[in-house]
Amino acid sequence: MIISAVLSVITNQFGGTGDSISQILSILFYVVFIVFLFYGQRIQMYVMIREVEGSLYKLKYIKEEGRKIAIETIKEIGKPKTDPSARVDRYLEYFTIQPQSMDPAGIVYKLDHILDVRDTRLKDEVKIMAPASDEVQVNNLENTLEAAMALNFIYKVVRHFYIQGKKTLSLYIIMQLQMILPLVMKEAKAYASALKAFAYGQPIGDGVGALVAAKLLLGYETRKVPKDCVVGTVSLEGRTAFIIKAEGPGGNVGKPGDAVKAVVEENEGKIASVIMIDAGLKLEGEIVGEVAEGIGAAIGGPGVDQYKIEEALLEYHIPIYAVIVKEDIGDAVSPMRKEISDSADKAIERVRNVILERTKEGDKVIIAGVGNSIGIGQ
Repeated sequence: MIISAVLSVITNQFGGTGDSISQILSILFYVVFIVFLFYGQRIQMYVMIREVEGSLYKLKYIKEEGRKIAIETIKEIGKPKTDPSARVDRYLEYFTIQPQSMDPAGIVYKLDHILDVRDTRLKDEVKIMAPASDEVQVNNLENTLEAAMALNFIYKVVRHFYIQGKKTLSLYIIMQLQMILPLVMKEAKAYASALKAFAYGQPIGDGVGALVAAKLLLGYETRKVPKDCVVGTVSLEGRTAFIIKAEGPGGNVGKPGDAVKAVVEENEGKIASVIMIDAGLKLEGEIVGEVAEGIGAAIGGPGVDQYKIEEALLEYHIPIYAVIVKEDIGDAVSPMRKEISDSADKAIERVRNVILERTKEGDKVIIAGVGNSIGIGQ
């Protein structure tokens, strides 16, 4: 209707001649063409800036909500005498410096030491903020604050490149930021879901390995092994199986590397095979909860535990097999979906098949369920 009105005005002004209308439309076309020729890139950049700005506002809201949930959970569980907000804000800004890698010899154990110091420091901070919390609650609160810390970091990084691009009017900075924003927002929403799971002590998708181990340990006694892990001895398909998982039900991943190494050394290397179960990142189009098997140490993180496991098994030439449950990043840190929970039984069947096919009766095997044990006991 607007176009019709404009054409009507032009027609009345120029006596309704078709040639006049064509000339004016041609002039308008050339004007628009010239504007886009010289300013098209800048217009495109301003459109991208507006889009990034909108996502940044959403990230700020998610980050503030994460901070609010963390503070409220600490007040509810920890019963602090003073307002913990200032300490929470300081906690959210903590950082960890990687060890120097110019001379790579021994870097794994340097990193292991730094991670131990970090873990101890953060747990001590939680105990100060929440003096009434027990050990399980301390682990859950630490996980809650870690999720809030991740949201704070994501927001600050996106804000940094947004301001940098806006200051320099660099199309390439803004374009790269705009292209990865859907993935960034997906990850931020996943951490926002994780906050609630950690606050209420609910199992998360990443805990499927621990769930498999817990099912195998049901009815059996367990003992502690280094560090923050438990092991139980189970008779499985005529074999002696040492089942390892992180100690639950607090939010804890433990150190499976140290645990596997300790059990191998206790048995003087007389282990027929090691089977590891963990959550694995699925590709788009794959089904959530699908179970797959392979070879190698199925464990994420900075690589310290993977290195320790591989080093311990290499010494005794012990084969290692892996069973994974496929899920995406959102599933891994969100409350455990039914499809993932149901897949634990399928993973157990795969483990049984591997044991029957790759070992013989009377052998000793290690089964390590890797993952966060929040909400999952033993």
